[in-house]
This record gives sequence, structure tokens and C-alpha cells, in this order.
Amino acid sequence: MEGLSRPSLPFFLGLDLSVRCKRSIAAMAKGKDVIVSFGEMLIDFVPTVSGVSLAEAPGFIKAPGGAPANVAIAVARLGGLAAFVGKLGDDEFGRMLAGILRSNGVDDAGVLFDTGARTALAFVTLRDDGEREFMFYRNPSADMLLTEGELNLDVIKSAAVFHYGSISLITEPCRSAHLKAMEVARKAGALLSYDPNLRLPLWPSAEYAREQIMSIWDRADIVKVSDVELEFLTGTDSVEDKVVLTLWRPEFKLLLVTLGEKGCKYYTKNFKGSLNGFAVKTVDTTGAGDAFVGALLRKIVNDQSVLQNEEKLKETLKFANACGAITTTKKGAIPALPNEAEVLKLLKGI
Repeated sequence: MEGLSRPSLPFFLGLDLSVRCKRSIAAMAKGKDVIVSFGEMLIDFVPTVSGVSLAEAPGFIKAPGGAPANVAIAVARLGGLAAFVGKLGDDEFGRMLAGILRSNGVDDAGVLFDTGARTALAFVTLRDDGEREFMFYRNPSADMLLTEGELNLDVIKSAAVFHYGSISLITEPCRSAHLKAMEVARKAGALLSYDPNLRLPLWPSAEYAREQIMSIWDRADIVKVSDVELEFLTGTDSVEDKVVLTLWRPEFKLLLVTLGEKGCKYYTKNFKGSLNGFAVKTVDTTGAGDAFVGALLRKIVNDQSVLQNEEKLKETLKFANACGAITTTKKGAIPALPNEAEVLKLLKGI
């Protein structure tokens, strides 16, 4: 990592460069309030107009993304301590993404570069309602080639919360690296946070996706799924409690189902409930769930009693819902992630 220069950033990213950029993991670990995200970071190519196919799109805007990286930057935008562990291509896009992590205050000591593989790309089609479809270029991409031996264990051990998805479970060697990272984080005392972030086009089959997503299900403390993922995992489009609770495990501290603009449902060992969402003009839903997760983890890492106190949890989820809503009002994931002032403005406007 030494000598890695910070590239100038494209004007369209809208990044807040005033955030903290130089915290070391050693300094962060002293307070043990670091949220470490593990997995993929990539470039999303978002069409300049909505409601058209990829072939019909007149042009595209490139925007940094990748669910685990989105969560890390969401945490940092909200004033939290965040680090990212993953692998990028040793190419211009990879260097740009590493620079974006640092420019947003995310520690990149866990980032590696692969000289033989490219940074992953995704082309995103936007329907008129802001919902998306994806076409990925990963054959293989650098994130898929991360090995156990390449993991920065010091970064992982610094985590108060270790967050991950399921895309890194698709192929080896990244799958083994993912499992090792979870093991190290757990032994170091971290809470484990899991958002499957289902992207079926990346998986060999729906059956394999379901099998692998569920293979690590009961190892998490906090699990968040969308209503679409709930349907995929349970085989029914109902969001009734009896359906959701088929996914509950005794090991869980919190299970969440996000419902888009309708808000979310929450389940703990002692209570359950739901919260309404926020009505906003939706442009692009990319990153909304990641903003929600980042906000949730940012609050939990400061006060884990949130997981036992329903009133505190409801306030936290209200904040998280607001973060997700704001993210849908702009194109792209990372460019749209809000800071705390934006969230408080929306909350005060209720």
C-alpha cells in the first residue's frame, strides 16, 4: 500500500472531502468502535435516463459502488469509524475506488490490488420507479480472487462490528477468505452483521445461491434482508410475522426486513414491530439498503443497548429509514449516501 497516491476524483461523485482521511487502524482500534466491511467494491454504470434498456441508454454515469463498500462509506459519512477489506484490480478504476474510500474517511489498510484481474463493473438499468436490473462484468474480477493468506487480520481484529454480504461466497478462493475473516472477527469479539444482498445473475443457479446464503445464516448476530430476499429465501411473497420468523435463529440479536418506501420490520428475542418509511421522490434505489445498514451499525456500535431497548431501536431504525430514503433521491450509491445533517433535516421536516 505504500506510495499509493490519491487520484483526483470525478466531478460527479459529489464526495464530502472534509471527512477524516488519515485515521490509522491502530488508533481506531483503541476505542474499539470500528465497523469493518468485507467484500466487493466496483464501478456501477448508471444510465443518464430512466426507463430504457441498456442498449437504448444514450449514455452512462460511472459511480462507485459495491454493497460492503457502500456500508463502510455510509458509516463514515455519518461520523463513524469504518474500514474496508477487499481486493481491487490494479487498474485505473481500482485506484480510483481506493481513493474514494480514503477521501470518505474509510481506512483502506485492508485493500489489496490484483495485477492479473480487473476491477468489477456493473451496468444498471433504471425503471421509471427507480428500481434496478444489473448486468455484471466479473470473469473473474479482482474481488473474487482474494485469498485467506492475503487478509489483513489486524484490520479484521479491530472490528467492533464485522459486516459482510453473500457475493463473496460465490466462488473460491474468496469464499474461504470470507469464512476465515468471519472466524477471526468472531474470536476478536466483534458483532457479525449480514446483509445477503442477493444478485441472482452472479450465481450459477438460484438453488446454489439459496444454499450458500443460508450456509452462514446462523453465525450472524444481526441479519437484514429486503422483502425481495425474504421471498427468495422463504418461497412466499408474504411479509407476515409467521413467514419472517422462519428465518429467525436463536443466535440472532436482531433480524430486519426492509420494505422500501414502506419502512421496515424488526425482530429481537424480546420484542418485534414495524416502522413506516419516508415519502420521497425516488430516482435510483441503488445503495438504499446499504445506507440503512450503515446508519443502523453506526448507532449500534456507539450503544449496543439499542438491541435490548425497543424505544432506542425504533429511534435508530427511524434514522436508518431516513438514510435509505435520502439515498434514493440521487443516482448511484456512494454519491447519494447522506451525512448526518441531511438526515436530521429530513427527520425534522416530518
